[in-house]
Formats: sequence, C-alpha cells, structure tokens
Amino acid sequence: MSKFLKIINESISTKKKLLRSEKKINLAVNIMTNTILAGGKVMLCGNGGSAADAQHLAAEFLIRLRPKVNRKAIPVLSLAMETSSLTACGNDFSFTDIFDRPFNAFAKKNDLLITISTSGNSKNILKVLSSAKKKQVKSISFLGSGGGKAKGKADLDLIVPSRITARIQECHIMLGHYIFEQTENNLIKKKFI
Repeated sequence: MSKFLKIINESISTKKKLLRSEKKINLAVNIMTNTILAGGKVMLCGNGGSAADAQHLAAEFLIRLRPKVNRKAIPVLSLAMETSSLTACGNDFSFTDIFDRPFNAFAKKNDLLITISTSGNSKNILKVLSSAKKKQVKSISFLGSGGGKAKGKADLDLIVPSRITARIQECHIMLGHYIFEQTENNLIKKKFI
C-alpha cells in the first residue's frame, strides 16, 4: 500500500468514527442556532493550525459560507485577534491570557465560545473555558487525543478519536463546516438571515 493511500484510508477511518458522535454534533448545531437566534455571537479560538481553523470558520460566517447563499453577516469572531493585541497580551501579561482578555471584553451571557485544540492541554484554552463558566457563556470544544485536560470543561465536547494531529485537524474543519452549514440552513428556515 502506498503512503498516500495509507493516509487517505486513515483519514476516512477517523471520519467514520465520528458517526458515533452524530447526536452530539447535531446538538452543537442546535446550540449555535439558538445562540444566534437569541441575539448572541459566537467566539472561536485555537492555537497554531487550530487558530487558522478558528479564523477560517469565523470568516465564513461573517462573510459567506457557500457561494450561492447570500445573506446578512452572522456575528462570529476569532479571539486570535490581530498581531498587535496578541503580542501586547503575550508581552504585557502572558500567552495564557491571549484568548481570555478579548473574551472577557466581548462575551455576554447569551454568547457561545468554541475552542479548538488537538491536544486539549493548552493553558490559554483551559483559561478561557474557565472564564466561560464564570460568565455563564455556553461553550463547545473541538478536541482530539482523548480530550486532554479540556475534556469536560465545556458544555459540549466533540472529541476526534485520533492521536494524529493532521487527522484531528482534518476532522475539526469538516465538523466546523458541517455545524456552520446546518446552522446557516436553520437560520434561513427561520427567516433570520
């Protein structure tokens, strides 16, 4: 078997394992839909590739997810803000605070926090999840590798059953696209957008 075929099969196998989590994934759709219908916003965060996924998903809801679905902007933002805020926070406070500072500035009770972490052990993710609990903001975590220390810290954990970072990240972006697309469908049906 070629290396390419092995990786393709590994990716397919990991995604098939997510079928066991279908009810939780659809619950995430309902949580996100209800958040937006109630006038809340969605805040996403992650480190490294997960930061890129958070920004990618935020842009698709703020601007447009599907080319033929033109609708008003939906309030979704990435907490990995521009470089000035990130570096100022890292320098003046701590890298552990880079999501917590903007979260505490913007979060309201009817909002939703989505964290994305392959390991589930990032201190800045754990800190912002703790703040979400204190502020009574609902939270969903996209995790991998068994969930790490973040497992059980969010209202809903979506754990990709793999220890391979690339497979976890592939599943996280696929889950994000599914959840966001279904949420968009729900908002269209409710004539919200």
